[in-house]
Amino acid sequence: MRLFRLLKIQYVAFQFGLDEFVLSHSRLRVLRIVVKTLTFWRKLDKPRGVRLRLALEKLGPIFVKFGQMLSTRRDLLPHDIADELAKLQDQVPPFSLQLVLSTLEKEYGQKINEVFFKFNETPVASASVAQVHFAILHDGTEVAVKILRPNLEPIITHDVALMDTGAWLAETLWSDGKRLKLRQVVSEFARHLDDELDLMREAANCSQLRRNFLDSPLLLVPEVYWDYCRNGVMVMERVKGIPISHVEELTIQGVDIPQLARVGVEIFFTQVFRDGYFHADMHPGNIFVGQDSRYIAVDFGIMGTLSDQDKNYLAQNFLAFFRRDYGRVAQAHVEAGWAPKNTRVDDFESAIRAVCEPIFDKPLKEISFGRVLFQLFQASRQFNVEIQPQLVLLQKTLLNIEGLGRDLDPNLDLWKTAKPFLEHWMAEQIGLRGFASRIQKEAPNWAIILPEFPRLIHQAFAENRNHDLEKRMIDLVIEEKRQNRLLLLIAILLAGLLAWQIFH
Repeated sequence: MRLFRLLKIQYVAFQFGLDEFVLSHSRLRVLRIVVKTLTFWRKLDKPRGVRLRLALEKLGPIFVKFGQMLSTRRDLLPHDIADELAKLQDQVPPFSLQLVLSTLEKEYGQKINEVFFKFNETPVASASVAQVHFAILHDGTEVAVKILRPNLEPIITHDVALMDTGAWLAETLWSDGKRLKLRQVVSEFARHLDDELDLMREAANCSQLRRNFLDSPLLLVPEVYWDYCRNGVMVMERVKGIPISHVEELTIQGVDIPQLARVGVEIFFTQVFRDGYFHADMHPGNIFVGQDSRYIAVDFGIMGTLSDQDKNYLAQNFLAFFRRDYGRVAQAHVEAGWAPKNTRVDDFESAIRAVCEPIFDKPLKEISFGRVLFQLFQASRQFNVEIQPQLVLLQKTLLNIEGLGRDLDPNLDLWKTAKPFLEHWMAEQIGLRGFASRIQKEAPNWAIILPEFPRLIHQAFAENRNHDLEKRMIDLVIEEKRQNRLLLLIAILLAGLLAWQIFH
């Protein structure tokens, strides 16, 4: 199976001339000439980025997904290829109704009409790993049913193994390969694919995000109906709204579009810095707007998490950027261990300033975050900054936010919108409120420990007294042994004197 899949991948790669990427290495220059001579009949009239995108589409949904993720790594890709991969659409033809029904009956162990009062046979959405149908439960509740594509797991396992091999080759042959941690990127991609192949995990993701934004005026997350969820099926509340990309329809409904754009930025920063848990697939197809102008999120297969250390590092960097404190940005990289300790901070600061200074005080329509990220990654490469795989999803989400904000309000000033939020968050973490918050957070632990203090102190003193007593006893034994040795020596001397007297 794996051999057949490998042969197919090689055939598609050869068909679209992707051997050009491998043979471009200086060590393989001679081989490139030979291959070009033998394949003169190939018609490769499209640019290399277009050919790569078409090849990934032909290889199937897993390669499409990887291409989408790769498009966010502008440190790894030339600009023309990154732009082309960004055009990949996560839409594939739906699988047949027969497979839908057989999958549901297998998961539930019941006939479909015993589980749902009504089931819409026409899918409303079809993605790379699942598709969605509307249904009605027997109590009249309207739901959305997400069904996993059958027989995906063996294909994904084989494809990821082959991707890992390719990443290993790239790290071996390419000078920047190890710094960019390509195998870790593939590993991160595989981990999220595993999450997407278990719809119980996605249901848990949805439930967690809903709890984070319960009763929020900003974001609505559908309720999960756990009794109907299985590893291959997820059933949640059917939400009704207008796709966020339909700006004209939203305007007709009276939605304040500039305010909607600002709310989108606030939702993003709230997820990242307040919760450290964020929706990492925020493209327009997954975002709707309700009648109350709230955002509605769907598709929770890809979620990102950040540690407190990551959040603190990012907040400091964002604030330093907003304040144009490029020296602090450079120093934060060194302190986090992402840049070598011997990095010249002043040189790194100058490189960052050259990238960022031109973009300030400009509306969003005049800024390309993709280009800024690319330039920052180029600067990072000069200073051997290690890429952090755990932030790949954050980069991807930030680019999604850029596209979303640009569609809604090209005049949005992202800096002015985000800066107050970050300053408030930093005050909560570092200021007096942060100190009070940490005390409050640790209070339950203190409530357990404080009543034990008298006993622990008494025990410590007792141990200390016992230690002193033991030390004194040891000293006495040593002293006794010393005295005994002295008495023995005196006895020997006296015996010697007595013997001398007798014999003389």
